[in-house]
Amino acid sequence: MAEKRHESLGLTDEQALDMFKNMLLARKIDERMWLLNRAGKIPFVISCQGQEAAQVGASFAFDREKDYVAPYYRDLGVVLAFGMTARDLMLSGFAKAEDPSSGGRQMPGHFGQKKNRILTGSSPVTTQVPHAVGVALAAKMEKKEIASFVTLGEGSSNQGDFHEGLNFAGVHKLPVITMVENNKYAISVPLEKQIGGESVSDRAQGYGMPGITVDGNDPLAVYEAVKEARERAVNGEGPTLIETISYRFTAHSSDDDDRTYREKEEVEEAKKKDAIITFATYLKENDVLTDQKESELHSEIDSIVNEATEYAENAPYADPDSALRYVYAE
Repeated sequence: MAEKRHESLGLTDEQALDMFKNMLLARKIDERMWLLNRAGKIPFVISCQGQEAAQVGASFAFDREKDYVAPYYRDLGVVLAFGMTARDLMLSGFAKAEDPSSGGRQMPGHFGQKKNRILTGSSPVTTQVPHAVGVALAAKMEKKEIASFVTLGEGSSNQGDFHEGLNFAGVHKLPVITMVENNKYAISVPLEKQIGGESVSDRAQGYGMPGITVDGNDPLAVYEAVKEARERAVNGEGPTLIETISYRFTAHSSDDDDRTYREKEEVEEAKKKDAIITFATYLKENDVLTDQKESELHSEIDSIVNEATEYAENAPYADPDSALRYVYAE
């Protein structure tokens, strides 16, 4: 029997299935958050739908016991793969005291969790790039064989922090992998009005690092590219810029009306390449998944999301007396 594609990349059937589970969990948490937002129960959602394959495929290429990640606000798939739970994410959505990211202080999507080496994110976009480069600098100075991973959208790749971070990483040959999740829109601004060049990855040569563009709907292609980049990073060969091409299925956020800048037909067309469906098909064709197993997985993940929602909804809010904690030195 011919070798399966995931096996040729060094992934077992279990790992390939685990990728799919992470993608599905990210999608179902996201869908639930939209319902909760529309029901007036949580204030804000910024969605990962359409980008799960790139997020999870990339994350599986790291040593998730040692490597650091500085995710951007859409990265449900990344933070789940690095160890956050559905409950953690729902606590953040409901802004409860137990929210690991900020104790209910920051908007949802500002992920942070020290035990899983998830660097806390800030509201100005792309500020995470210099942070991730700083982690990579520390790793190099301490001679640790670890990589730093940072993600962002293609819109924010036009910010100064992106240039400064990548230039510094290139000059000092740092073990950092920057992944731009190109979903075609910077809020309402389409790609052709954001970037003068052919692609985001073309910019890499100006920073003295390899740049590669991959299909963001193919988790195995993203895994392969990131795995290679991580090997280069820990071998002292420096940074890599990776651009994943996918499509944002939802509006920019729960406060955005995307009908004002794109046609419904365009979104429906993009959904035909939904990786949740295409990767499930791949797994079935390679005897990793059956229809019955898929249906069981859906039920299992629905239960996880239900439990997380119920727990977070009933959890206590932060004590008002703690409002100034972490603001001033105590």
